[in-house]
Amino acid sequence: MRRSTHLTISSALLTIGRLARIAGVGVETIRFYQRCKLLEEPPKPISGYRHYFPNALERIRFIKRAQELGFSLKEIAMLLKLGAGSCSDTKQLAEKKLAVIEGKISDLQAMQTVLRELVRKCKTNPRTRGCPIISTLTGKSNTTIRRA
Repeated sequence: MRRSTHLTISSALLTIGRLARIAGVGVETIRFYQRCKLLEEPPKPISGYRHYFPNALERIRFIKRAQELGFSLKEIAMLLKLGAGSCSDTKQLAEKKLAVIEGKISDLQAMQTVLRELVRKCKTNPRTRGCPIISTLTGKSNTTIRRA
């Protein structure tokens, strides 16, 4: 029986470059996360190359997924501090984020409605002097821009 000398990602120590490639981020992103205290910086050995444990990859993936859901780095730091053991606190933070996102969606829908109407006005009367969109933006029109 021959032993494989190939280490799997889950058991190998990773250089910063390899960690960045596997995580799909840049080296500077990893350094930024370290400066923000989101990711621990391993000690620098005499050889000069820091080596990261596989849990650093999990942490970077957590950070990226949380960012995709709209969490700020400050909020991600809070989530990381809460860990897996505090579901009610985590839920409360997620509910706040959800409320913010729902508010943004409402604002975007209101903006969409106004822009759709302005575009419709341009299409329905192409021979009109001036542009209804420009007139509205400059305040020379009766159309009001409402935000929710």
